[in-house]
This record gives sequence, structure tokens and C-alpha cells, in this order.
Amino acid sequence: MACRELVGTVVSNKSLCTRIVTVENRVSHKRYKKISSLTKRYAVHDSLGEAQVGDLVKIKESAPISKTKRWVLVNILEIAST
Repeated sequence: MACRELVGTVVSNKSLCTRIVTVENRVSHKRYKKISSLTKRYAVHDSLGEAQVGDLVKIKESAPISKTKRWVLVNILEIAST
């Protein structure tokens, strides 16, 4: 099984090594073809603590780190402007 990689935006950095990342996914309805956007929040392990709120980041699925963390920060794609 391949590890999934997603791209999302950091919305919280209040914990020491954890960042909350939202990933938006656009889905088309099977019957009516209306496109709606689904947003999901992931707890991501950031051991260096380098990601800040608003940054665009790439995350990768991993083995469970804690009760809610199953994702690891790969790299920061775009730094947020202040």
C-alpha cells in the first residue's frame, strides 16, 4: 500500500510538535453533478516546529504517532505572507 500525500494549509500551531492542517477536496455529486468542497482537518507531526499558520504544506501518511496523529510534515511549499 502506497503512502498518501496531501497538500493543505496550516490553521493551528498551538501545540509543541503538532500542527493542524486543513485539506480541501472538491467532489462532484454522482447524480446532480454539483461540485461541492469538503474540508478535512489532520493532526500533523512537525518535529522541528517550522510550519506557521497560513503556510501551504505537503503531508504524508505514517504509522500512528499518538491518539490522533497519523500524518507527518514532508515540506513547506509556500510560506504565508504576514
